[in-house]
Amino acid sequence: MRSKTITRQELCSMFDHTNLRACAKQEDFEKLCEEAKRNRFAMVAVNPAPVPLCKRLLEGSGVHVGAAISFPLGQESLPVKLFSANQAIQDGADEIDYVVDLGNVKNGKWEQVKEEMEKLVLLCRRQGVISKVIFEICYLTQEEIVRLAQIAKTVGPDYIKTSTGLGPHGATAEAVRTMKQNAGEKVKVKAAGGIRDWKSCAAMIDAGAERIGTSSSLKILEEFDAAYGAR
Repeated sequence: MRSKTITRQELCSMFDHTNLRACAKQEDFEKLCEEAKRNRFAMVAVNPAPVPLCKRLLEGSGVHVGAAISFPLGQESLPVKLFSANQAIQDGADEIDYVVDLGNVKNGKWEQVKEEMEKLVLLCRRQGVISKVIFEICYLTQEEIVRLAQIAKTVGPDYIKTSTGLGPHGATAEAVRTMKQNAGEKVKVKAAGGIRDWKSCAAMIDAGAERIGTSSSLKILEEFDAAYGAR
């Protein structure tokens, strides 16, 4: 179990430090970015509008800026998603987390799901940014999670992600394992949604998650430090 041996800095490097609140103010993003810089987190996860601000605040730090696209419903056309992702990249996003069209998933329109994934992943790849595909597992059957992961194995995004954090429930260790088992070795898994303490974070890491999306990064670190000290 990797959580038993992970170091503090290895843990920090897995965190996508998140503020996706509709009412967040500039000082909230300043605080988010300062925390991310101080702890050398992987990324700050924000909506597209504050991307330029966060890019400026994090300049030279090595911390990435991630933009949430078609968040949280995924119910936008492919051209709109492509435009939004491209604009976020032009504004400074280093990573794109987009939500799949769950209507297409539920209607069994797997070719449209695959086309969307291919075009968004290609856009990211051509511009040298990291791509993440959000499944929103709370609305999916086991079979749908497997099918989406298998499509990802073929298409090759950098990550597949469990949840937006705004559905009825977020990540589960079972879903992380299922996603990892079916997406193959090259596609990584990001767990997000409801991860608010070290216990739940450790469960996701042990299930195979390589990124953790959470607004509770500092609380998790405090609990990790209390348990393991300066490991």
